[in-house]
Amino acid sequence: MNRSAEDYIKTIYHLKQNINSLHSADVARKLGYSRASVSLAMSNLKKDNIIVMNDKGEISFTEKGQEIARGICDRDVILCAFLQQVAGVDEAIAKEDAESIGCYISAPTYEGIRKYVSSQKTPVNDTLK
Repeated sequence: MNRSAEDYIKTIYHLKQNINSLHSADVARKLGYSRASVSLAMSNLKKDNIIVMNDKGEISFTEKGQEIARGICDRDVILCAFLQQVAGVDEAIAKEDAESIGCYISAPTYEGIRKYVSSQKTPVNDTLK
């Protein structure tokens, strides 16, 4: 999955925490993108069975989409924690870098980082339970 698709999925996931009736216009506003760009992205996410839209245009995740969104967000948290704990990176930079790294990291490398972070006694472990 490319970074653009992940950005849309994360945005939808976070907006859905506070907005029950989420529309493409909300996503466009949050990301600062045109409605046309968001409409195309939503079409692609629908085609990939990540989201569904009802007849009122309200966006919801499919079960598959919800799992993907949680996985992406959890990965960002784990990578951010790793960058802070191991590399001593400032939280704001670690968050930004975690999002960039997450799109390119291999599954075995991520799994190793996840195991390391999970083995540490830090608040991030409580967030992921």
